[in-house]
Amino acid sequence: MLKTRVITAVVLLAILLPVIFVGTPAQFALLAAIIVAAAGWEWGRLVGLNGAGAIFYGALALLGVGLTWAGGWTLSLIWLKPAAVFWILAGPYTLARKPATRGAWRGLLLVAGPVLLIAAWQALCLARERGVAFLLSVLVIVWLADTGAYFAGRAFGKRKLAPSISPGKSWEGAIGGWLLVLVVAAVVFVSGLQAPTIVSHLASAQGLFVGAVTLTVLVAFSVVGDLFESQLKRQAGVKDSSALLPGHGGVLDRIDALLPVLPLALLFV
Repeated sequence: MLKTRVITAVVLLAILLPVIFVGTPAQFALLAAIIVAAAGWEWGRLVGLNGAGAIFYGALALLGVGLTWAGGWTLSLIWLKPAAVFWILAGPYTLARKPATRGAWRGLLLVAGPVLLIAAWQALCLARERGVAFLLSVLVIVWLADTGAYFAGRAFGKRKLAPSISPGKSWEGAIGGWLLVLVVAAVVFVSGLQAPTIVSHLASAQGLFVGAVTLTVLVAFSVVGDLFESQLKRQAGVKDSSALLPGHGGVLDRIDALLPVLPLALLFV
């Protein structure tokens, strides 16, 4: 399994890194659109669509991306605001109430899925327009929060964060991830890095204290996104969203925490 994970990671990096660092914005947008289509197919499967239904669902998300791109709305806020409303209201509600994936809630998830995925694509394009450093700084928030949570949870984790959804997560881990994000943000700020990052933007536009609060909100919603997808998988009775990425699960397993963070981060800036 470790060998498979490493090989998959190397292949993904070989594809992603050149597009991120030397590719054009259009090439980056195209790669992100492919990711959205795959994630859409997985989302459809998690909410009960099978076979052709899930494929059509992924194609629907891709069509939404294409129409947004062709209509010249890529750099607008057309998808970010409804996605943010969903995550702010429905995300925490889902974790508190644990609604079953059927009935009206299933209908809402079917409608929301493409909106959330297209919003993530749009936020990625907006971030890339601000520069590679800015794009990476948004992504790093999620990666640091996840890494810090893993190690802090292993070292200090005692109080379960959401035992019925993801028994391995703890409050101590979540706090550790949050602290790591703030520490790295402080280092970036003090270093005087000239390239525009989300840290430099928040510090100049909001001030240090409010900027730290904003980062705290983003870290909190990275946890919401992670738990939200974990609950979808639990209700669907599967361990991974798919087997598209051998050794890593599915695309949604890799981007679940980014889905709420991306639109919220770009709305903040």
